[in-house]
Amino acid sequence: MEMDRHQSTSGCSQYEVLLGDYLCGEGNPADSARVGEHLQECSSCRVALEDARSGDRLLRAGLPLLERSPEPRPEFARTVMARIRMERDQSAVERTGFWQPFITVAWRFAATAMVALVILLTYAVRGNNSLRRVTAVAQGPLADVFAPDPTRVPANQDEILIMVAETDQIDGND
Repeated sequence: MEMDRHQSTSGCSQYEVLLGDYLCGEGNPADSARVGEHLQECSSCRVALEDARSGDRLLRAGLPLLERSPEPRPEFARTVMARIRMERDQSAVERTGFWQPFITVAWRFAATAMVALVILLTYAVRGNNSLRRVTAVAQGPLADVFAPDPTRVPANQDEILIMVAETDQIDGND
C-alpha cells in the first residue's frame, strides 16, 4: 500500500528527470516523445506531472512578491545579532535565577554521595579479607573444666568440698 501511494505521487524512477524536462519544455525531442508515450500508459506519472505543474504555478505566482522585496538595510545584521545576544543573556539570567541554589545543592549532594560510596566500597573490599578468618566455635554446652561432673560420685574429699562450695555459692546468689 505504501509503495502504491509513493509511486502515484512520484512517478516511475526512470522518467523522473525526464518529466521535469518535459514540463519545462527542455530536452531533446526524442526524449519528449518517449515521455509523451509513457504518460499515456502510466497513471502515476500523469499524477506526478500534474503535481509538478501545480507546484510550478504556485512558484510562478509567488515570484513577483520575491522580486519586489527590498534589500535589507545595512544595520539589519547588527540589529538581529543584538536581539539574539539580548535573548541569550536574558535566558541565562532566567536559568541562574531561582533554580541555581537548588542545582548547586544537588551537585554537592551527588558529590558527597559518590565519595561515601567509594569509601564504603573500599572498606567492604578490604574488610572482607579479615572477615574470612573463621574461628572454631564449640557446638553444644561447654563443660566446666574446673568443676567435677555432678552425676559422678566424688573420688576424694577435695571434690566433695568443691561441690559443697558451688552449691553454697548458687544458694547465696539466689
